[in-house]
Amino acid sequence: TDPATGMPFVWVPGGCYMMGCGSWTSDCYGDEKPVHEVCVNGFWMGQYEVTQGQWQAIMGNNPSYFKKGDSYPVEQVSWNDAQEFIRKLNARSNGGAAFRLPTEAEWEYACRSGGKPEKYSGGPDVDRVAWYSGNSGSSTQPVGRKAPNGLGLYDMSGNVWEWCEDGHASDAYSKHSRNNPIYDSGGAHRVIRGGGWNNSPRLVRCAFRIRSTPDPGDDVLGFRLLRTP
Repeated sequence: TDPATGMPFVWVPGGCYMMGCGSWTSDCYGDEKPVHEVCVNGFWMGQYEVTQGQWQAIMGNNPSYFKKGDSYPVEQVSWNDAQEFIRKLNARSNGGAAFRLPTEAEWEYACRSGGKPEKYSGGPDVDRVAWYSGNSGSSTQPVGRKAPNGLGLYDMSGNVWEWCEDGHASDAYSKHSRNNPIYDSGGAHRVIRGGGWNNSPRLVRCAFRIRSTPDPGDDVLGFRLLRTP
């Protein structure tokens, strides 16, 4: 638990994995390929999506459409909003821990329980691990109610989409470096991952990736923090 914020984080040991939509999954889209080897350094990943209560404590407001309680994920958060939250959070740490959004490679590695061949974050059973269109009741749900993945991370499939640091390109995977890649060229769109409460099972797969403009947010867009060692 981070002493400054009270937020729980899970250690994700560094390693190498095959990033993208491979033989262990299905329903692939073209921008989820080529499957390629990526190596990432270890990092601390937020155990849960940032909640409305945590956002309120830092920002003094709650932009969410589904204002149902402090344990629900904050949504209607743009990429720029998330960066402002991180800036204020880092200012509070007084030179201690530093927080940021995960890169797309870090996000998928953590989602797949450390790069394991998983279709959804925690295994093949979407209902066990994810809030999606088939079980969400057309709403976000409190974080941590579904089963965690192998690292103890919750809701990396479903509930709300999660912003990544990277810019988006359909051919980003062909341009990744092997070690700690981040794609930040091209247009203004940013990567979102994980799918949300209103999406089909195909869109809450670990490999699925899509883009959104940095502003504005909507009721399926949230985020998760990475804490540097």
